[in-house]
Amino acid sequence: MPQRKVIISCAVTGSIHTPSMSPYLPVTPDEIAQAAIGAAEAGAAIVHMHARDPGDGRPDQTPEAFLRFLPRIKEASDVVVNITTGGAPTMAVEERLQPALQLKPEVASLNMGSMNFGLYEMLERYQEFRHQWERPYLAGSDDRVFRNTFKDIEHILRSCSGNATRFEFECYDIGHLYTAAHFLDRGLIQAPLFIQSVFGLRGGIGAHMEDVLHMKRTADRLFGADLVWSVLGAGRSQMAVATQSALLGGNVRVGLEDSLWIGPGTLARTNAEQVRKIRAILEELGLEIATPADARAMLQLKGPSNVGF
Repeated sequence: MPQRKVIISCAVTGSIHTPSMSPYLPVTPDEIAQAAIGAAEAGAAIVHMHARDPGDGRPDQTPEAFLRFLPRIKEASDVVVNITTGGAPTMAVEERLQPALQLKPEVASLNMGSMNFGLYEMLERYQEFRHQWERPYLAGSDDRVFRNTFKDIEHILRSCSGNATRFEFECYDIGHLYTAAHFLDRGLIQAPLFIQSVFGLRGGIGAHMEDVLHMKRTADRLFGADLVWSVLGAGRSQMAVATQSALLGGNVRVGLEDSLWIGPGTLARTNAEQVRKIRAILEELGLEIATPADARAMLQLKGPSNVGF
């Protein structure tokens, strides 16, 4: 493989894990801001942001919740901020859209298809939950469809079209790549395509090395030179999938949204700890870590002076 720069993204809190699962999961605005700044200092060029209710840690997709920490991150770091439009599977698309629409980030995530999104197996691992919402949130996922219809995707793309926000297209299965190609053909998205392939979540593609290869081959065939490919592996597959992606010429994502662990039986105490681990692996492979400026050039971003926060 030629020498190249690898973008490390860090998803600092997400909406999958609940506060009872780890005392280190960022919940309050201060914790989320410090987690993002720490990840950037460790080498993340992009931070992928969700917000939470500081009282009980439930997902909060109001723009006001994001404004409690985004200006602090921007003031302290030049890291690229990526705001979710996924929110949580329990939310309607209009609610999920508002932070990206109103705050106009450089990057926003966009899920490329409806899917089963099973979190219920996590119930077996925990005896007690601190907050009343946690158990029903997990248990109800065995009968929950995470809705991202063609109409929903088009609505988000058209709504944000005047903001010069680039999208990270989250693809949980092969068909989601074809959906991204469909919207590219329709002219609703433009190259380069930042594809984030997601492996190992119940309801999506697995995390076997053949699954990673299949996703990469398909993305290469559909998008060619227009592709900027990245991966995330859920749970214990996090570092293995990221390493395989790097060997295949891709970029990587880590963070406590995707895995609470730093190694077998050991909780990660910070997001920065995971960033440092994957950075060490990448550098051992002879790869260079992309700076935020590098990521902006690779993804053709508008720059931090043009966001709405």
